[in-house]
Order: sequence, then C-alpha cells, then structure tokens
Amino acid sequence: MTQGEHSTFSGPSDLHLHSNHSDGTESPAEVVRAAFAHGIRTMALTDHDRTTGWTEAGDEAVALGMTFVPGIEFSSRHDWRSVHVLGYLFDPSDSALVAETERIRTDRVGRAERIVRSIGRDYDLTWDDVLGQTTPDATVGRPHIADALIARGIVHDRTEAFDGILHPRAGYYEPHYAPDPLTVVRLITDAGGVAVIAHPATSGRDRMMPVAFFDQLVDAGLAGLEIDHRENTADGRRMLREIAARHDLIVTGSSDYHGAGKPNRPGENTTSDEMVARIIARAAGSSPRFP
Repeated sequence: MTQGEHSTFSGPSDLHLHSNHSDGTESPAEVVRAAFAHGIRTMALTDHDRTTGWTEAGDEAVALGMTFVPGIEFSSRHDWRSVHVLGYLFDPSDSALVAETERIRTDRVGRAERIVRSIGRDYDLTWDDVLGQTTPDATVGRPHIADALIARGIVHDRTEAFDGILHPRAGYYEPHYAPDPLTVVRLITDAGGVAVIAHPATSGRDRMMPVAFFDQLVDAGLAGLEIDHRENTADGRRMLREIAARHDLIVTGSSDYHGAGKPNRPGENTTSDEMVARIIARAAGSSPRFP
C-alpha cells in the first residue's frame, strides 16, 4: 500500500506508548493488547531512540483490527532542558538518523554503567542486577536501574527511585549525550517523517522552552505539538495552543504509556482523527499498517 492510498481508519488514537525495547515493562505485542483493551484503535509505538519493536507491534495491531503508526521518541537537549521529540512514519533505514540514534543509545549505556558504579558504592547494587531487568533489545537506562533497585528491595517502586536515589540531588546523576532539538527535527523531517515535540510544557526543571525557540523549530520542519499530556501544565497547554494556532501545527494527545513503569493508562489522552490524517498525509518515509 503506497502513501496516500491508505484505508479508512478511526480513533480513538494514542500516539505515544513504550515497550520493553526502551523503558516500558511490556513487550510490543503486550503494549498493543493493552491499548486495544482500553479502547484504542489507532496507536503508535514510540520507544526511546529505537525502532526494533515496530514489526512485532504492527503485526499484533493488524491482527486485532487496529491501525499501527510506526514511531520513535528521540532524546534531545535544549540548554539544560531535556526535550523529547516524537517522530512518525520516517524511513527507519535513513543513514543519518540511524547513526544519531546509535550514538545516543551507546552513550546511554555508558552513562548507566557510571551511575550503577556510583550507587554501588553505597548500596548493594551491581551492573548484573540492572541487566537482569532488561530485554536483549533494550537500551539500558535509569528506569532499568530503578527496576533493579526495586528487585533488590532498596526502593518500593520507580517513583520512589526517581524521587530519591536517582534524583540529581542524590549525587549519583550522570549526564548523557543528546543532540539539539533542531537537529532532531531536521533528522526526522529529512528521513520523510513527521516531528512532534513531546510534552513540551512540563513543570519544574524541564519547563517549557522559550516561545521564540518554537518558531525556530517550525522553520526546521516541526510539524506538531503533543499538548494533551498529563505532564503539561494548564498554563503551558494554553500557550502551546496559541503557538499551534499561529503556525497551523498538528496537535496531539497521548498517554505516554510505559506498562507498570508509570501510572499512565492508554487512552487517557487521545489524538483526533483529523490530526492523525494530517500526520499520515505529511509523511513520506514509511506507511502506517492497516487491518
């Protein structure tokens, strides 16, 4: 099926879910089944910096009569802010994009090892403990360290881990490589994909980027903003809607589901059929999978 010849689809649509190929706790097929059980009929798997779950998730979605939109969540950084960029329907074999995601993943693993060594000086935690909480395809990161801390009985859940031992103030934090959001938006766009900034208006340290910077992102090819997300503040959502209206951007809503790793549930925020159609129409790198 070629671009522009897609079947009729309908929501509810959730375009931001994670499997155990990144920091979720369920396999790609299990994520799809969870989304289906919550009434979702169009979904995207958006694992961090990798696309290895696409085939499994797509096969399961089609078998259940769902539409599958291939995606990714790219790590980036603007000044001190961690900025995540969702990419949809890009060419997963694009050489520049592949090289950048490999660089990010490699640095994440090295960073995780440094964190574990540091924690291990004060707590009974080893690198093998962390590897025991991952799958072969996963990029080891702080959520897996949190799961290892849980398995060791050091903390009760991920929330306690991130509020305590894994919080920057605890002294174990290590930085990791992440490109600028402008670079990421260009990479996704050049690979035929559709770039959407994930949860851009969170509170606290990762608060919203300056409004003027969104203009630069649009010039670089930014297509949309994930506005309906539990981590966006009310004031932030209002400002994001103003930005989206000014530039006629795609507006999405998503759950950011991670299985047992977060309280987020599939479908707690959704994307309209109109906006999903705009994403599909704009993309040129790959196609959705329809039942």
